[in-house]
Order: sequence, then structure tokens, then C-alpha cells
Amino acid sequence: MSKKKNLRVLSGIQPSGALHLGNYFGMMSRMIKYQEENELFCFVANYHAMTTLPDPNTLSSNTFNAACDFLALGLDPEKSTFWIQSDVPQVTELTWMIASHASVGLMDRATSYKDKISQGIKPNMGLYAYPVLMAADILLFDSQIVPVGKDQKQHLEMTRDMAIRFNNTFGETLVVPEPDIEESTQLVPGIDGQKMSKSYNNTIPIFDSEKKIRKQIMRIVTDPTDIDDPKDKDTPLFQLYCLFLDQAGQKDLADRYDGKGLRYGDVKQELFEKVMDHFGSFREKREQLVSHPKQVYEILDSGAKKAQKVADEVLDRVRSVSGINYRTWHIESN
Repeated sequence: MSKKKNLRVLSGIQPSGALHLGNYFGMMSRMIKYQEENELFCFVANYHAMTTLPDPNTLSSNTFNAACDFLALGLDPEKSTFWIQSDVPQVTELTWMIASHASVGLMDRATSYKDKISQGIKPNMGLYAYPVLMAADILLFDSQIVPVGKDQKQHLEMTRDMAIRFNNTFGETLVVPEPDIEESTQLVPGIDGQKMSKSYNNTIPIFDSEKKIRKQIMRIVTDPTDIDDPKDKDTPLFQLYCLFLDQAGQKDLADRYDGKGLRYGDVKQELFEKVMDHFGSFREKREQLVSHPKQVYEILDSGAKKAQKVADEVLDRVRSVSGINYRTWHIESN
């Protein structure tokens, strides 16, 4: 999809724990780039996290830490609108109003719910109705573009279905968003070769201690190929290293893999140094933010006010057409 300037782009991330390379290269870095040429609306989805994260202390700390992560990595509150989901509770009202017009059959077709249950997550209504809350997140801000990973493609399609159904009932009220699914986005492998995910315990953290980061990198699975034989490039170590290299650097690494004398231990050490160099300034900024929580809260309060202003405008339209604004109906009918 070609990017147009001045489109309203919305995206969010759940506060599910320590940020890792998969989060950053999979979505966050791309999301932050949107603020340069588009109107970026970005939030930390702590309501969503309640479906799988019941511990209040963990949810609270994860939410604050996720906000610090975004700000440290370059999200500019002057160029974008950034808030915590629960600081704009209008989303829960729109969730109910959309849910009242969403079909049960549509919810039953959600593959994400089935996948989570198959993984042993205890089913609950929040998890089942997740697509409705996600739809409200998007529709509440007249979002035009929603960057999503392939695993969220169905949820965005469901959002479009719900918006179209609402509009067919009440007239053109909600903006029907378009997905931005970057097909070329590389799957970031974990240290075991599977998709990098906290649920697989195979991540490389960004803001953890140097000792922990190095330990995880040294655990990247490799093969027993002889030192003088060509090495397999379809492996997590090669793919992770390439994330930090330009085209020339990737070619040089590939040539080293095809040659003799390459030691995996040396490559892992180089990757560790690349990670620390790339994220060094981000890590310093994050430490400053964490040590000044009042500054973070002020940024989030300001973002919530900006988000609420847009949310109220959209909700006013929805209330008016759906009959919830009964006083307005009474005045107009007389």
C-alpha cells in the first residue's frame, strides 16, 4: 500500500511484559515512523491485557513500562497522540454500542480466540469479545489506516464488518478503516528458531540488563557444522544479525557464512555488540523516564485529553443516530 500524507493511523500494543526484538522490528519501529508523515494515534491496550493478565500489580507495572518503552524508542507526543487505553473510557461505551449490533456468528469465527484456548488460556467473555473492543479502539478515533500483523488481519476485517453493519443500519456514521499489512515484514525468529514470543520464552529483550541480553544471545540455537564448512544462512543467528545490517553488511555476513573459519561464538558476540550499540541511546532515555514518573504521567495525561476530544466527537455522532441522545430526539420531534 502506498503511503499518503496526513492520514490518521491508529495502532496499539498490549502491556504484556518486557519489550523484545520481535516487538520492535515486527511492529513498533514501523509504527513510530508513521508520525513523520501521518497523524498517528497510538495507545497502550491495558483493557485488552486484562483478558490474560489478571494480576493487578503486574498489569500496572507493565502498563507504565510499556509507555516508557514507546517514549524511549522515539514516539514523540508532540507529533502524535499517545495515551493509555483506560484513560479514555469512552472506548467501553462504544464497545457496548457496537456489540449490540455485532453478530454472534462473527465472533464465533474469530480464530485468535480458538488459538488462545487451544494454548490453555482460560476462556472468558473478555477474550471472546476481544474483537469488539478492538473495533471500538479503531472506530472511536475515525482511524483511516491500521497497521497490523498477519495474525491480526482477521480482527481488522471484523472491525470493517462491524462498521459497515452499523452504517447500513444508521447511515454513514463510522469511518471504515483500511488495513496496512506489510507483507514483506520479516518474521523475527526467537533464539530457538520459532517466532520470537514471550509465550515461547525465546526472546531477546531490549531494556533488560546487559548480562541478561548477552545470555539470551549466547543461547541462540546453532548447528554442529564444522568450522571450515559453509554455514546455513536459514537460521535464527544469521537472520537476527541481519536485522542490524544494511544491504552491504548483509552480503558481507553471507560471504563469511559461505567461507571457512567462521565461529558461531564470534558472531553471537558481534550480535550482542550490535544490539547494545543500536539501543544504547534508547536505553539511556528509558532510564531517565523511569526515574521521573511524573514526567511520564504528564505526557500520558496530555495524550489522553487529545484522544478524548476526538472520541467525544465520534461518540456524539453514534449517540445521535442510535437514539441514545434521547433529549435531542425529543427536542427535534417537537
